[in-house]
Amino acid sequence: MQQGFYFDELSVGQSAEISHVVGERDLEAFAAVSLDTNPVHLDEAYAKGTTFGGRIAHGMLSAAYISAVLGTKLPGPGAIYLSQSLRFRRPVRIGDEVTARVTVKALDEKRGHVTLETACLVGGKTVLDGEALVMAPQRTSGRA
Repeated sequence: MQQGFYFDELSVGQSAEISHVVGERDLEAFAAVSLDTNPVHLDEAYAKGTTFGGRIAHGMLSAAYISAVLGTKLPGPGAIYLSQSLRFRRPVRIGDEVTARVTVKALDEKRGHVTLETACLVGGKTVLDGEALVMAPQRTSGRA
């Protein structure tokens, strides 16, 4: 079983990340599950005529990588996503390696809430940033 961090194991400044190279199939699969079939994501001929000059990934695809870090690494399994602010800074293109990073910004011991700075980067440049609020797993009696 995958194990992340309990609330009492977290500290301000702690961070985790994942990286993924965005492929054409990622855009197609995301469009299928999200129902967002905007041609700027799926039709190269259409996208060439836009301000981007070609296809770009769904912004929420990058946001999903943040969710992956929160649910698998920090805090990890058992974390409950409560809210997320997002600012989309730059487009993500097919072939880009997106690194999603979360960093603990504040801990609310009374509520068991963790505030995290969130960002996605491509080539060291921020493509998305924001802030997440999650509820971290708490230790219960009988669990080590």
